[in-house]
Amino acid sequence: MDWKAFRRELHQIPELGFQETKTQQFLLNYLSTLPGHRVEIELWKTGLLVRVPGTESRQTLAYRADMDGLPLEEETGLPFRSRHPGMMHACGHDIHMTIAMAVLTELALHPVRDDIVFLFQPAEEGPGGAQPMLASEQFARWHPDVVFALHIAPEFPVGTVATRPGILFANTSELCINLVGIGGHAAYPHLANDMVVAAAHLVTQLHTIVARNVNPLDAAVLTIGKISGGTKQNIIAERARIEGTLRTLSTESMALVKQRIEQVVAGIETGFACRCHIDYGANYVQVYNHPETVKGFMEWLQQSQTAHLEVCREAMTGEDFGYFLQSVPGFMFWLGAGAAEGLHSARLNPSEEAIDVGIRVVQGYLRHLSSTQARP
Repeated sequence: MDWKAFRRELHQIPELGFQETKTQQFLLNYLSTLPGHRVEIELWKTGLLVRVPGTESRQTLAYRADMDGLPLEEETGLPFRSRHPGMMHACGHDIHMTIAMAVLTELALHPVRDDIVFLFQPAEEGPGGAQPMLASEQFARWHPDVVFALHIAPEFPVGTVATRPGILFANTSELCINLVGIGGHAAYPHLANDMVVAAAHLVTQLHTIVARNVNPLDAAVLTIGKISGGTKQNIIAERARIEGTLRTLSTESMALVKQRIEQVVAGIETGFACRCHIDYGANYVQVYNHPETVKGFMEWLQQSQTAHLEVCREAMTGEDFGYFLQSVPGFMFWLGAGAAEGLHSARLNPSEEAIDVGIRVVQGYLRHLSSTQARP
């Protein structure tokens, strides 16, 4: 199978969270070509759970791949660029799915001792597919003993795998604040209550929270990525909206940041005689690699020399895979993809050579676990 071509097909049909109908059907069409007695398929929303039975199962191992794209107009100029306007696989989920399907195929044709479940999870970018998948009957039926996943990393060269025990990705939260005042004619500002001005002050004050309230030895990020308000240059805006994201390396800091946001917003309401509403949207817990589980992977990687191992620092990126790790021992790792542009860039073009490395690592480690590790 030409897995680069498989990835390019997926790359052309990115879909947003819980809208991955074409992606799901594409995966199902391919699965129908495999021996039916070697794969068991469960549909879940726009995702899939696929079980490959082992020859003498003592445990269930799971590997997760996310499916959704981002609301972004692709600017790569590639011949296989997105065919869906305003949507792009700008976070590598097309590569994640390709690696999962390649390993699934190999294990279906050449099974290992234990059962392997492949979790094709929708809506990682939002609103969050991990939590509801964990709560599903399908997941409970094939509940794994170990789960792991990867994420491409443009900043690492192809052939490198990076991970660490403990926190790998941060706690994250969306942040949306709506401000409502009184609109009016630009020539009569004293008769109106301008929400563009209120929003501007709010953005400035919000950016003092991390600098002046979070312990400098901790880590937190508050970023406002979008601000909108008003309808025309000579109309005072009745409404404004700001949208951003929060990232912290501790749950305590996340609670502190949210408390300060609420206090600052209350001050804006008083100072500008307006009404504000805060929506934290999707919240993801930290990706915490179980130390013993990830150390076993790191030792195997060094011994097998399947890829170069780098022990990395924690990152302020977010991933809802953290919810799986709250319920099941496991870990996540970065897969080097050697690209000039970073994740969520409209020009992201990861090296397709990373696909073969990912296949070797995931398949090799699943075979290793199945041959050496007894059920916990």
